Amino acid sequence: MSNGKSTIIESIKSPADVRRLSIVELRRLAAEIREMIIQTTSRTGGHIAPSLGAVELTLALHYVFNTPEDQVIWDVGHQTYAHKIITGRADRFSTLRQKDGLSGFPKRAESPYDAFDTGHAGDSISAALGLAVADQLQGTKRKAIAVIGDGSIVTGMAFEALNNAGGLKKNLIVVLNDNEMSIAKSTGGFATYLNRIITGRHYNMLRTDVWNMLGRLPTNMSGNARLAVRKVEEGLKNLVAPSVIFEELGFRYFGPFDGHNLISLIDVFRKVQLIDAPIVVHVVTRKGKGYPPAEQHPERFHGAGKFDIPTGKWASTAQTSFTSTFGETMVRLARQDPKVVAISAGMTLGTGLAAFREQFPDRFFDTGISEQHAVTFAAGLALAGMRPVVAIYSTFLARAYDQIIQDVCLQNLPVVFAIDRAGLVGEDGPTHHGTLDLSYLRAIPNLSVMAPATEDELSAMLGHALQPRTTPIAIRYPKGASGPLPAQPLPAPDIVEGRGRVLTEGKDIAILAVGSMVLPALAAAGKLTQQGVSALVADMRFVKPLDFELIRDAAGRARRIFTIEENTTQGGFGTAVLEAAASLGIKSRITQLGLEDRFLTHASRNQLLVMAQLDPESLVRRILEELGE
Repeated sequence: MSNGKSTIIESIKSPADVRRLSIVELRRLAAEIREMIIQTTSRTGGHIAPSLGAVELTLALHYVFNTPEDQVIWDVGHQTYAHKIITGRADRFSTLRQKDGLSGFPKRAESPYDAFDTGHAGDSISAALGLAVADQLQGTKRKAIAVIGDGSIVTGMAFEALNNAGGLKKNLIVVLNDNEMSIAKSTGGFATYLNRIITGRHYNMLRTDVWNMLGRLPTNMSGNARLAVRKVEEGLKNLVAPSVIFEELGFRYFGPFDGHNLISLIDVFRKVQLIDAPIVVHVVTRKGKGYPPAEQHPERFHGAGKFDIPTGKWASTAQTSFTSTFGETMVRLARQDPKVVAISAGMTLGTGLAAFREQFPDRFFDTGISEQHAVTFAAGLALAGMRPVVAIYSTFLARAYDQIIQDVCLQNLPVVFAIDRAGLVGEDGPTHHGTLDLSYLRAIPNLSVMAPATEDELSAMLGHALQPRTTPIAIRYPKGASGPLPAQPLPAPDIVEGRGRVLTEGKDIAILAVGSMVLPALAAAGKLTQQGVSALVADMRFVKPLDFELIRDAAGRARRIFTIEENTTQGGFGTAVLEAAASLGIKSRITQLGLEDRFLTHASRNQLLVMAQLDPESLVRRILEELGE
């Protein structure tokens, strides 16, 4: 592609074009796709290693199945770059994760080949089962295929779906994309031979005929005969394949297969599509396949920023961030208190806990993509006297809402929730934005909710949260850094439960800001001064318990109040201030500034803040417009 020669990828406008290729041409196409992924993500960032590992799997699925009539649902969706390229989006792939460009995840509005919007783990089997059942009820003949990774299949929802699907016996194919070799060590000639036999049409017809014939034997003989046949079959297959759990759930299991062998994949998919039953096809792939830095460091390249292709080095990110500050503070506090433990739900690097994992391996727990378990696990630790800190992205913590309520807050256990990626996260888009947590957390009794304005304030809040206490507490903070600090240094971030602080005095308006909106509020206040508007700015710190005294004082000193938050205005911080004002009898007009009641698209975080009118310039304009009414 880069040397000016004609390429196969240029001729691919849809999967129909892929189906006309020979195996040799498919292999060339796979190489070209990998080059395009590497070239593009080096400039845009993205989920590099997962997508590089799923190239041949993607080609084989579209080669065999009649997509989009047959529907492929990609669990999480971070492995779908090859899918996007061969479904008519190659000419726009350079816009990946950019404003007005391609989403980094499957998106139904983007293409008919994206059967389901995904971005969270564990939902593909449920959705595919729903499609399969609906098709049967409506007499539609097509295949529903769920592609799920070995990390996602451990989620509780995935097991619930497997259990339901196996019992319903519907025509469903689950492709287990396994990129952890320890799960599937059984490979070699005999495994390939046996799996070729058990996927063959004649074998399966014979298996069904024998099963039915044994069922016609006298009752006392039929059960024993069938049991004997099943034991022989399972015994043979389990010499080479970990099939028992899937077979017992009601699925036919085939595998493991080399996920980078196109001939093998095409052969098995052609055969299993003829079987009318729930099926698991187990394929083994390598994350980062074809790009050595990603193969050697798959965790680091799971979701990466911009990088240098020859060396694999990321663009410099020396700036201190909320995430890095959280990780450093956790290490410091853990040295002081042996009861401090950290929990991550499959996001050790993303939540900044890599150093903690290295220095305190016995006090670090990665539960995998199991947020519900992580929260209740923390409840058990707290019940026994430990000081658990659960670090989970805002968007993923919502998956454990019931556990937060029932297992932590109802029992008033001192669990600390470190909620990263709160607010607008940027290029990962709407499935990853954390715009609802203030709303869904402040409704829960016993739970305190904090939001730091700066990295130093986050460190102080974490220290406050890990002091001896008998109630749960949450700290929510954004992706990246807080941004430039005001010219006048902020006072030391001493934390008192339920108390905010006034940062600048003013008599015309009061701006009550929380978390990531405090510094933009200060910047806006400076610009308002130039417009002749004197603004009091308060860093509220706590969304719950709210500082009623500060709100009463602000209302007494200013004729108008504005609340600013990087959260939906539906039930968030501004709503809490309105409720407080009503209970205090405050008559001042209060205007909420925050995120609208809609899902925002993907773009850089700064672009999104401008789009949401939460940057300093937009805040000034909106406030002046309100004052001019």
